[in-house]
Amino acid sequence: MAKIKITQIKSVIDRSERQKRTMQALGLRRMNHSVEVEANPAIIGMVRKVNHLVAVESI
Repeated sequence: MAKIKITQIKSVIDRSERQKRTMQALGLRRMNHSVEVEANPAIIGMVRKVNHLVAVESI
């Protein structure tokens, strides 16, 4: 599978608890923090739920 790089670009302050937990599940901890993960359907679904908080690049 392809890998993607996910970078947090906005804060989770004043976001719903569900969005905060999704960001934690993706491995994002703070602003401008990036993680590289496999692009499987579960990860893609999580990214879609918080797409307004993250930037995604394919690797």
